[in-house]
Amino acid sequence: MNDRGIPVAMLLALALALALALAGCSRQAPQALGTLEWDRVTVPAPVSERIVRLDVREGQQVAAGASLMQLEPAQTRSQLDALQARVEQSDAALLELRHGPRVEDIDQARAALAAAQAQAREAQAYHARLQPLGRRQLVAPAELDRALAAARSAQAQVRLAAAVLDERLRGSRSEQLLQGEAALAAARATATAQSVLLDKLTLVAPRAGRVDSLPYKLGDQPGAGAPLVVLLVGEAPYARVYLPQALRNRLAVGDRLRVQIQPAGQVFDGRVRMIRSDPVFTPYFALTGQDAERLSYLAEISLGKEAAALPVGAPVQVLADAAAGTR
Repeated sequence: MNDRGIPVAMLLALALALALALAGCSRQAPQALGTLEWDRVTVPAPVSERIVRLDVREGQQVAAGASLMQLEPAQTRSQLDALQARVEQSDAALLELRHGPRVEDIDQARAALAAAQAQAREAQAYHARLQPLGRRQLVAPAELDRALAAARSAQAQVRLAAAVLDERLRGSRSEQLLQGEAALAAARATATAQSVLLDKLTLVAPRAGRVDSLPYKLGDQPGAGAPLVVLLVGEAPYARVYLPQALRNRLAVGDRLRVQIQPAGQVFDGRVRMIRSDPVFTPYFALTGQDAERLSYLAEISLGKEAAALPVGAPVQVLADAAAGTR
């Protein structure tokens, strides 16, 4: 006991409780900080061609469909001309299949059949004349064999000429017509795709917005897929903030919050439109216990049209009185 009769253990307990209370009061309230952002739309290069014209400048407001820049169209246009010629060729080939053989081709096949039949009759007659001489051994057996082979060959030529005539009389097969139609459709599709690519060489704004960045200049030849124009789109910006664990558990998509431009600037009403389910960074020591408060979650808060004039990248903070959220 001390000189006043109070136990020392009780004094130590009171001192410890007072120290913990002071530490709790001094702990800084969780803060959600971030920056002001706009939705971005990137217009990529459809092909690797040189930039021959720039129609906008950075910071310019453009309407949907407005021309942004022009890429060199000469090579793409030449390829389109070649593909259109292939379409005409396929169309003519299909038309020929539909019409079938010409009358002159059929007459030629008939004449070839008649000639083959005449040769076959002559070869057969020659073989018939040699047969009696062969039985009396007045001609060599080899000569008789040659005459027989010539007669059979002539008969085969007759059958071949007859088959050619039948083919021309029947016209094109249905399978050939289907192949011709498919070839024409493929040629047309390829030409259409090339025509679309040619139109894409004149880059236009997909949405109304403000030109934020032009990474390439007049005369540059960026690679295919390179970002040529970056647009800021939408009616108003949004706040991209990082929520600490203490605030993450109390907020949900759709909650209303108040966002203040830093330092101590104007205050705007907003609504939470997105909260990531995974923390931005998870150190190994921040999974359990009090260190879990170090976790932070990326969130986006939509603002009204009154914030449309604010600059991109301005620092913002979610006000402490909005921590609970209002749906």
